[in-house]
Amino acid sequence: MVGYDKLRRILCTVCVCLSVATEVQSGSGLNTESDRCQSHFVACMTAILNQMNNQHYSVYIETFQTSSELVDFLMETFIMFKDLIGKNVYPSDWMAMSMVQNRVFLRAINKFAETMNQKFLENMNFEVQLWNNYFHLAVAFITQDSLQLENFSHAKYNKIQNKYGDMRRLIGFAIRDMWYKLGQNKICFIPGMVGPILEMTLIPEVELRKATIPIFFDMMLCEYQRTGEFKKFENEIILKLDHEVEGGRGDEQYMQLFESILTECACQYPGIFSLVENFVSLVKGLLEKLLDYRTVMNDESKDNRMSCTVNLLNFYKDINREEMYIRYLYKLRDLHLDCENYTEAAYTLLLHTWLLKWSDEQCAPQVMSTEFQCSQTYRHLKENLYEKIIEYFDKGKMWEEAISLCKELAEQYEKEVFDYELLSQNLIQQAKFYENIMKILRPKPDYFAVGYYGQGFPTFLRNKVFIYRGKEYERREDFQAQLMSQFPSAEKMNTTSAPGEDVKNSPGQYIQCFTVQPVLEEQPRFKNKAVPDQIINFYKSNNVHRFHYSRPVRKGSVDPENEFASMWIERTSFVTAYKLPGILRWFEVVSMSQTTISPLENAIETMSTTNEKILMMINQYQSDENLPINPLSMLLNGIVDPAVMGGFAKYEKAFFTEEYIRDHPEDQEKLNRLKDLIAWQIPFLGAGIKIHERRVSDNLRPFHDRMEECFKHLKVKVEKQYGARELPDFDDKRVGRPRSMLRSYRQLSVISLTSMNSDCSTPNKIASESFDLEVALPKPVKAESEETALQINPHPEVKMRRSKKRTKRSSVVFADEKTGPEISISDMQCLSRKYEFMSDTNLSEHVGAPRKTSVLKQMSSVSRSMPTIPGVTLSVSLVAPDETTASHRLSQPVFPSTSDGDKKTFKKKKVNQLFKTMRISKVLEDGKQSVEQHFKSPSTDL
Repeated sequence: MVGYDKLRRILCTVCVCLSVATEVQSGSGLNTESDRCQSHFVACMTAILNQMNNQHYSVYIETFQTSSELVDFLMETFIMFKDLIGKNVYPSDWMAMSMVQNRVFLRAINKFAETMNQKFLENMNFEVQLWNNYFHLAVAFITQDSLQLENFSHAKYNKIQNKYGDMRRLIGFAIRDMWYKLGQNKICFIPGMVGPILEMTLIPEVELRKATIPIFFDMMLCEYQRTGEFKKFENEIILKLDHEVEGGRGDEQYMQLFESILTECACQYPGIFSLVENFVSLVKGLLEKLLDYRTVMNDESKDNRMSCTVNLLNFYKDINREEMYIRYLYKLRDLHLDCENYTEAAYTLLLHTWLLKWSDEQCAPQVMSTEFQCSQTYRHLKENLYEKIIEYFDKGKMWEEAISLCKELAEQYEKEVFDYELLSQNLIQQAKFYENIMKILRPKPDYFAVGYYGQGFPTFLRNKVFIYRGKEYERREDFQAQLMSQFPSAEKMNTTSAPGEDVKNSPGQYIQCFTVQPVLEEQPRFKNKAVPDQIINFYKSNNVHRFHYSRPVRKGSVDPENEFASMWIERTSFVTAYKLPGILRWFEVVSMSQTTISPLENAIETMSTTNEKILMMINQYQSDENLPINPLSMLLNGIVDPAVMGGFAKYEKAFFTEEYIRDHPEDQEKLNRLKDLIAWQIPFLGAGIKIHERRVSDNLRPFHDRMEECFKHLKVKVEKQYGARELPDFDDKRVGRPRSMLRSYRQLSVISLTSMNSDCSTPNKIASESFDLEVALPKPVKAESEETALQINPHPEVKMRRSKKRTKRSSVVFADEKTGPEISISDMQCLSRKYEFMSDTNLSEHVGAPRKTSVLKQMSSVSRSMPTIPGVTLSVSLVAPDETTASHRLSQPVFPSTSDGDKKTFKKKKVNQLFKTMRISKVLEDGKQSVEQHFKSPSTDL
């Protein structure tokens, strides 16, 4: 036993060393040139503490006169120890010095902990901050790098274990014991100590985990007994768990221990069991997603990182954790920008705006992001986000989406903040986007179905099917090669059918990839309206979540000379969880279904698709004079040249035979539908050949002549068998935007099953007959009527503009409208100066037609198999001879003997007047009402 004087000298030396070491760590005592002296002071202090026994500690503690002095000493000592542990003064390879220091510190911490239990645990003397410093010091000690033995080599691990043991267990058990001694003071450390305790339990040492995880249940129980719930604990552990796992801590073993230990503890408390069970399930789900995210965080595949990020942000959205949700939104945004996925980046940021409102209130901290810290109010933040999103949509050529946001901003500028300068800039931006939609080519992306089968894939991919959105001009082969590069050990499947359970349960990796077709979503605002292709095409490949894949199969006997007769189609339909494009370039398939299409239905689809393709190309060439002629040449020649096509003959041999009609009486409507589609292809081809004739170069003139000759033969054949169809003769030189075929002729459905089963009742005529236009055209009002109108109406210009608008909106006559009552001759005489009903139909050619056939009734019949023509009325004019006189009063004279040149001139003049506006005066208002009544009444036969 040392004497008292010697002990005092040792303790004084310790105090000096402690104070010097504290100054060293704070940077206020020594300059950087004397850094190597730091380790000398710390080594001296460590050596002195190593010489002290239990009695030395006891005597030194008693030298403090008051409790406050002792508390100050202990708190300063804990802070100093924590700093020395976090900032090791020795080189990293001085393992012996580090382990000696840790052993000495551990003994000192335990001695000081005994003092705390004796002097500062009772309610009257309880020091919250002192205990808080102790717990943080103990956790810092147990989590320091030099004690994580699993990171060392096997030889080094064994050497440390044999000489020093695993000090983590010792301090961990001490922390557990100190926690349980707190009693009712535990609530003071909830939720503050949740994070440090979680960090300790994540250490990969089984016995330590088993000893410390029960502390969580004790925290939950303590908060529940105080408040009836443990929301503070739950929120804190979810927040801290995200940071800890992302930092590299945690594994599946921890997840299993966490679940089993907490469930076992909760069994003893039935009142809280269900709450604990739900909490454990929540944390388990979060851990699974966090572990998946950590696994791919440093992966070269950004697709996998995006998938895991989306899984996490969806999880946080479901549990209403806005701060974490926004944190992962911006992580996802950054990944998209790295890949130049501007559309997906825009949709990602758009999710943030949905959490905001147009308000001048101060932003809540949880909805803020570090990128927009300058935004003080909800309105300012949302406006800044919208501007950034519009920028991304513009780069991604998603101008329709950008326009919708511009309109919302414009409404705020105009009606809320009254900033007309910003409004004008906004409207200019909108105008540019509208112009881009009509003038800039946007290639349609392909969509690919990808299946990941086998247990070798991570859980977020395993045995799941996804629909991917390809990039511009990306071929399936290129996409598949890039996909296979992410999984070098995966095996490519050469079949498109779903694999069996043996493949799904195998330990390997199998990837299936094939192209699917998007299904156009119904757009109610486009119904019965003339919509340009540039607008429609956007919705054919965007905002879609239904896709299908068609695979040919053979049934029954196969005719080697005609494969169409036995070619059935097996169609698989896919529905994704969300619409594409979205916050990802792919989404998981949530449902799949399969249907079978008969050979006849397949033929109908093929013809419908071909007709739609011809129409689209005609529209493109009418809108753009600079397009190369080659695509149009190949399309037309592939159809009209008998050496290339042969489709009509194949269909005739397969379906138009007496044997097929006798054996399949239920297909009569479908047969009529197919005949009608074949007949309608002729005027489409004719329109395309006319465009080709105008643009073809001299060196391709023989090719065009050959194609035109083939078309003439084809036209004679088709019109003889299936009747003739005619399209409006539009004038391409009309003032304004280029006239599009598709604006006047729009198919109801291209590849829909409903169109296959629709009623087909188009009358078939012999080749000499034809379907023509019969449209109601206004006749200009004479000068007398205009003068009268000016006298009555004090604002003639306003009246004229309004009437023009009404005329435009009412100029379309749809197929479902009914005819009105018969108009008397006297009424017609009154209206003859106002309206003229013009027809280019040669009435003398229809002597054998049914009597009193209503024009609109015939039109309604035709429209079922023929696409809607929004701008004009297509009809069949079949009038008996005794109706000639009445028809003569309703129209300009139509002479049977009119020459071909006169017919052509007359027809062109009629069509050129098709969309002219009417000037209707107040004097003739009663005449207008009688005409409207004529169209509404169901009893008139023209």
